[in-house]
Amino acid sequence: MKTIKIEMIHDLVCSWCPIGYNHLKVALERIEDDVTADIQFLPFQLNPEMPPEGELIADYFKERMGWDADQLKKYQTSLIRTGTAAGVSYDFSKRTHYYNTFKGHCLIHWAEKFGQHRALNELMIDAYFTKGSNLSNEVVLLDLVEQLGLNRSDALQSLTDPVLLKEISKKQQRVATLNVTSIPAFLINDEYIVSGSNSPDFFEEVLMRFSLPERKKVSGL
Repeated sequence: MKTIKIEMIHDLVCSWCPIGYNHLKVALERIEDDVTADIQFLPFQLNPEMPPEGELIADYFKERMGWDADQLKKYQTSLIRTGTAAGVSYDFSKRTHYYNTFKGHCLIHWAEKFGQHRALNELMIDAYFTKGSNLSNEVVLLDLVEQLGLNRSDALQSLTDPVLLKEISKKQQRVATLNVTSIPAFLINDEYIVSGSNSPDFFEEVLMRFSLPERKKVSGL
């Protein structure tokens, strides 16, 4: 059994990140007899200056993309269709804002110490994309932590822990060295970056190549 290290470069409000995450999970389920994955997360904040109260998605697209309501509606309808096929539920009647995601990334990093980072990421996906929760709100985040049986007080303290903040900073600096321009992206075994949400078939093909002995790897990777 080959163990592959996969670091997902993502943001918690990125619409395509949960699709890519689910496609990766499907691929790993298909090849579970040959490959096991050590999945970690690297933070990539799309809007690090976003205030805690967030910004309306409609305003965001209007100001940055020049989109009107019809253009946004068409995009969201297409996204819902793609997400549904991937097992991701988007409810834009509730998901109305983009939020600052720094605290959420900090808690996923903290949860990694307990092996609960993937579970917390999945709870955040549901909380934000389906329920529209504010992922910059500490109460919302700590409620999710508690659902996993983790200590609420310890989680709160971690948000101001200088050691943890330094570790997050190192992750951010590492992402910066990778010259990633879009997310999701997936760094495999510290050597190969896959960009985009892709398909389960694509991920399966790439990961199976990494399961081969070094001398038999396809040179195109």
